[in-house]
Amino acid sequence: MAQETKIRELDRVVVRFSGDSGDGMQLVGTMFSNLSAELGNEIITFPDYPAEIRAPHGTLSGVSGFQMQLGAKEVFTPGDKADVLIAMNPAALKVNAQFLKKDSVVIIDTDSFAKEDLEKALFTTDDPFKELGLHSVQVVAASITQMCKDCLEGIADNKQALKNRNIFALGLVCWLFNRPIEIVEKLLSEKFKKKPDALKASLAVLQAGFNYGHNIHASVSTYRIETTPQKKGFYIDVNGNKATAYGLIAAAEKAGLQLFLGSYPITPATDVMHELTARKELGVKVMQTEDEIAGICTAIGAAFAGSLAATNTSGPGLALKSEAIGLAVIAEIPLVIVDVQRAGPSTGMPTKSEQTDLLQALYGRNGESPAVVMAALSPTDCFDSAYWAAKIALEHLTPVILLTDGYIANGSSAWHIPDLAEYPDIKPPYVKPEQLAQNWQAYTRNAKTDVRYWAIPGTEGFMHRIGGLEKDYDKGSISTDPDNHQKMVQVRQAKVDKIADVLPLQEVLGDKDADTLVVGWGGTCGHLSEAVADVRKTGKKVAFTHFRYINPLPKNAEEILRKYKKVLVIEQNLGQFAGYLRSKIGGFNPYQFNRVKGQPFIVARLVEEIIKIIEK
Repeated sequence: MAQETKIRELDRVVVRFSGDSGDGMQLVGTMFSNLSAELGNEIITFPDYPAEIRAPHGTLSGVSGFQMQLGAKEVFTPGDKADVLIAMNPAALKVNAQFLKKDSVVIIDTDSFAKEDLEKALFTTDDPFKELGLHSVQVVAASITQMCKDCLEGIADNKQALKNRNIFALGLVCWLFNRPIEIVEKLLSEKFKKKPDALKASLAVLQAGFNYGHNIHASVSTYRIETTPQKKGFYIDVNGNKATAYGLIAAAEKAGLQLFLGSYPITPATDVMHELTARKELGVKVMQTEDEIAGICTAIGAAFAGSLAATNTSGPGLALKSEAIGLAVIAEIPLVIVDVQRAGPSTGMPTKSEQTDLLQALYGRNGESPAVVMAALSPTDCFDSAYWAAKIALEHLTPVILLTDGYIANGSSAWHIPDLAEYPDIKPPYVKPEQLAQNWQAYTRNAKTDVRYWAIPGTEGFMHRIGGLEKDYDKGSISTDPDNHQKMVQVRQAKVDKIADVLPLQEVLGDKDADTLVVGWGGTCGHLSEAVADVRKTGKKVAFTHFRYINPLPKNAEEILRKYKKVLVIEQNLGQFAGYLRSKIGGFNPYQFNRVKGQPFIVARLVEEIIKIIEK
């Protein structure tokens, strides 16, 4: 007779699926997060891909993971440590042992824990839990492989049974969290609608995993997570790359322009191109080129011709695009460059995340070459950030570099599809017919903003020439005059600086009377928000501000940063944003906390560091 199951009611819980890169951990993780979102939970996910492509089966270097945190409200991160780990082999257990909470539930496939499997994962004994010091975890040791074979006998062969081990585990996790499997069945039906045999097998195995949980003869905690009524509307589970693509599409629609993307595949940015390629019905044009340089140059051509033009890349590609970005700067044409930052230098760790491209985005071009630099804050914020990047580029005729990173690009969250009518209009500074009588030239500017007026090629009467050689301020003709060059350098810088006039003011959260301010930028927003909230729960006072707009900074940035006795800048590099702030604000010397591990911050570690600075 089965023992009575303990039910733990939690505000939030962390689940991690882990196995070989071919075990389908990303698939079942995404399905469970979609299920949770549909039931009313807030979610944040973190797919953790191995850097190696198809490492040897069962080895430590081939472990792939998918972690999520779900809760009733205020979920900011995918969590530090897991309440539940699904480890499909010994390597997955060993890699993730450090991320387990006390009394966590660990589900393993005993059929994958044979002697040879343990040896591949470099275990020296036949008891991996004892060897790892995991004495307090609740182990669900299930013969998953064999049960999949038994379940599919007469339906599918052993090869198909092995492919469905992840679906069995998903059914077991649905039981563990008291989740109905009907929604998962719907998701599987959609995924395998063109493969009826695969669908039949998956549905059978899903039910078998769910039933096994009900019949389990062990005392193990199950979980109940409360749900919260959400704002009415349509929701989807969206990752940062997809949200970036949607933001660009929305901006093109609002501006009444065709969207063009010139791109070359690079991890982890390629999915932006994939998503836009699939949106031909919206008039999106995508050109996959032979290299990074061709990608941006086709985008520059499309921008010159009057499109909303973009290119996407990661750090190595941004370096290759630097000369062409300089061309967009001197020609003063609108262009959005999306840089999904990854661990470097060079090839580095392509599937891992960092914030190490900031200085390259700010200064990585020859000459005085100012460009707008922004950084998205979360997977869902990638939509708003991409929209605003396009708006700034089109209205100020300037390249805009939008920094995301591997963590928010691949991570996902439930996203309420917005009403585009609520977003501000996008109004490029097109030439007006009456300017023909005013001796208009290619670089005739708005006196208030220093933005030149945009004449789309083919506009009658507005024939002109722009390019990579310096132009005369008044006539637009090629010029090598030193005084004119000085003037043009200054006016291009002034144009970017004046964009601060239209940016939202920087906000400060937390305690208004705090002496300590925590500062971050870009994709670390969720981790820093949670860390600051945890510090405040201890009774200590702290304030928090997080930057989306970096060049130019919001107009009140200096005022905020000078207000506090102690400022702690936290970032995933060796201090690039802190150094940039020092260069912009004389005498400003913040504390720093820097980590460059290719992984998201650990909130508990951030809490320790913030408290240390408060108590100094």
